[in-house]
Amino acid sequence: MFCFPASRALLAVVAAVVTGAALLTGCSGEKEAAAPVLPDSTCFGAFTPADLAPLMGTGKEVQVDAPADVRLTADWKEANCRILVDGQGRFSASASRKPAGLNMPFGPAIEKSNPEALPYAGNSRLWDSGAAVVLNCKGPTDSFDLDLFVNASVPATLKQEDRRPTFAALMKKFMDLAKQQNQCGG
Repeated sequence: MFCFPASRALLAVVAAVVTGAALLTGCSGEKEAAAPVLPDSTCFGAFTPADLAPLMGTGKEVQVDAPADVRLTADWKEANCRILVDGQGRFSASASRKPAGLNMPFGPAIEKSNPEALPYAGNSRLWDSGAAVVLNCKGPTDSFDLDLFVNASVPATLKQEDRRPTFAALMKKFMDLAKQQNQCGG
């Protein structure tokens, strides 16, 4: 007679285990989170969605905070682009105009990241989560330096061996655009 209550308890435990297993199975069968949809052109017109896709991870809501271009003047000395996905910073690009020859160091955080020079820019650094370049620019009326930075919160899905090539390619596009928009000569 004591077997009946024990059987009822056993059935309750079995039912709980089966229900939990069904719930877990349902979770594992869910779709993976989707990549965020980026605008056709981003960050001063420098990057396409395909350029930035390796750095975006997953998410729904994209916010791009940037001016239309990166044309800098003696009065407007900085341009910044930030891309947030679901409120979290994923990518940034910045340009600043400095007096020619100021030769500011890249900073200890960059130097600690085992940087290397970019093959297409002399005064540059490339590391696993970004790149920086200082361009000497001879504009139509004056000379100045353009300090360019790109960096990102690198998702785990971007393989270690792909990180520096990704940032090198992004910096090349950004550098070419910044030179063109700021009418940099030799």
